Amino acid sequence: MKVLEEFVASGGQPRDSDAYTINGQPGELYPCSAPRRFVMKVDPGKTYLLRIVNADMNEILFFGVARHHLTVVGTDGCYTEPLTRGYIAISPGQTMDCLLRSDQPPARYYMAACPYVNGAGISFDNTTATAILRYAGSSRHTPPEFPKLPSPNDTSAALNFTYSIKSLISKLHPIVVPQKINKRITTTVSVNVFPCEACAGPNGTRLAAAMNNISFSAPPVDILEAYYYQIPGIFSKKFPESPPLVFNYTADFIPLELEIPKKGTKVAMLRYNSNIEVVFQGTNQVGGLDHPMHLHGFSFFVVGWGFGNFDPNKDPLSYNLVDPQKRNTVIVPRNGWTAIRFTADNPGVWFLHCHFERHLTWGMETVFIVRSGRGPAARVLPPPPDMPPC
Repeated sequence: MKVLEEFVASGGQPRDSDAYTINGQPGELYPCSAPRRFVMKVDPGKTYLLRIVNADMNEILFFGVARHHLTVVGTDGCYTEPLTRGYIAISPGQTMDCLLRSDQPPARYYMAACPYVNGAGISFDNTTATAILRYAGSSRHTPPEFPKLPSPNDTSAALNFTYSIKSLISKLHPIVVPQKINKRITTTVSVNVFPCEACAGPNGTRLAAAMNNISFSAPPVDILEAYYYQIPGIFSKKFPESPPLVFNYTADFIPLELEIPKKGTKVAMLRYNSNIEVVFQGTNQVGGLDHPMHLHGFSFFVVGWGFGNFDPNKDPLSYNLVDPQKRNTVIVPRNGWTAIRFTADNPGVWFLHCHFERHLTWGMETVFIVRSGRGPAARVLPPPPDMPPC
């Protein structure tokens, strides 16, 4: 909370973290914690399921185990076609189920996690957390081998892994990808600035973030409560379905006047059971960066992605509508775009936001309100009887 209060007051970025951890332990590469490390004991010739969660605040991470491969079989609670790699890339809020086969000579091997950050001039904690994979019967004194992980700015490694994942399709695990779209929302995701001569942001500004040039303002009353009880004046239903300012979003230079967003509490209204497509368009405003976008209340299909500006006429022709990965958090590439689809069959008020905590704090979020349909199972649930008053 001290770090949060400090950077909000300054208008700049939060201080970099002191360490990353694996199961709560930084590992022996940090001078303060040499004796503290997580140890996973394994027997030779067995297969282990690792449920991996990126619970950090602001960084995408590479993770791997020396001499071992990880086979991804699930992402964000959805089965995937098995994908075997020497490392994974996982963003804040994402989860992965990975199989690890203990098929190496009995010894000790490092498990390691290090950051992936490709934004120019971005300050980050460039350190590595470690844990130990120890085979039964191996010596505790043998030096562990270190995994070969990509460099912190290896965009190709991160995105090649991320977008190689596909859904598992079988009789037991069928998927239904929306083919006909009822509504498409194209939204820029950007880091922005507000004028503030006394703040610590670039050129006397306060750092901000926005979707479609709207920096989200938290309302005094919860939006779910305001919607359910029809309290007026809390939010607007006019979140734009396309960027209000059209320009070259990924240009090397973007004028300052395009980097200043508007503040607002605007939501998007969705009809129950409609098929929705959302295109996230990354921008180079202030500084381009990958954005892990997370939607509450739904899993969605990642049907397309690319670099540069999204072309609504050409790019949908290359969508994967057969076996796209199903997720609730997806990495939007720096100066690129990602397209997702889902069916709005969960009535309620749902948060959509970047999972980098600093970007969420600065306003890179909005809300989807899925209207009630017909019948009791298709209606927004009433507040629970034990819900405390605000």
